Amino acid sequence: MSEAPRNTIIIGSGPAGYTAGIYTSRAQLEPLLFAGEKNGGQLMNTTLVENWPGSKDGILGPELMMDMRAQAEKFGTEIIDKNVTRVDFSGDVKKVYIGETEYQAKSIIVATGAKARMTGVPGEEKLLGRGVATCAVCDAAFYKEKNTFVVGAGDAAIEDAMALTKFATKVTMLVRSDTMRASKIMQERAQNHDKIEIRFNTQLKEVKGDKKLESIVITNSQTNQDEEVQADGVFVAIGHLPVTDIFKDQLELDAKGYLMSHLTQAQQESNEVTWLHGFPTQTSVEGVFAAGDVVDFRYRQAVTSAGMGCMAALDAERYLTGSASGSW
Repeated sequence: MSEAPRNTIIIGSGPAGYTAGIYTSRAQLEPLLFAGEKNGGQLMNTTLVENWPGSKDGILGPELMMDMRAQAEKFGTEIIDKNVTRVDFSGDVKKVYIGETEYQAKSIIVATGAKARMTGVPGEEKLLGRGVATCAVCDAAFYKEKNTFVVGAGDAAIEDAMALTKFATKVTMLVRSDTMRASKIMQERAQNHDKIEIRFNTQLKEVKGDKKLESIVITNSQTNQDEEVQADGVFVAIGHLPVTDIFKDQLELDAKGYLMSHLTQAQQESNEVTWLHGFPTQTSVEGVFAAGDVVDFRYRQAVTSAGMGCMAALDAERYLTGSASGSW
């Protein structure tokens, strides 16, 4: 064991983790935050963020994350850029491991986030953030009068396509089979929109461009014929993977692998959350709280992640001080 139990350990960075660090350090809980070897979350792969409140001219994703990190450190958050390898939440004192080194805390905030599923085609990783994107709600405004493509066949893919139609000249959906997985009402919206074209039995094969996306290669799965087409934007909408592998035997997960909290449990049981008792962000283990995309299967926005980071920090503080244990 490397040190005596701390008040709080935060696992993960990004808007949720750094906000939790700001709030817990200002509450003088002296938090330790494990940011991971690739710190900052999904915004590190984003260019201009225009929907962050208070930033009227927009801010670069990496710059926003560095500012939030610096603010957390300013108030006393200790940050270590290493990946947590395993955890043990079985006792009153929670244990977190970096290799063989053990850290202990009275409370834990999990903010490990989620990562978008990618297709893995050549050029995709290179041009991520430079024409290849994963959130049309975030980035659609950058594609005014542009030719765009959406990869996917579910409700999320159609939501991305609909968001793009407000700005783009044309939106082409690439569906690898002859049917879509989206709900019937969503399919009808896409099929009836004059800006959306749906190409069935079509897969993304390659993404091309030097400094930014210039074209894509698509292939027809029935004819095996390739076609290269000009493209200004490609949005990959084939789902997200919550980063929860190290918590599988420790915390309750939903069917898709997201952490369950009191808040998300209530959302799944009722469309209207009118009142919550205890700690809304607490997971299935007392003293362990969750925030951001690791628990949020619905909104997945930087501002909602930051808000949940605040909630988890306040819940952890109240848990440690023994207040609000019954109700709000």
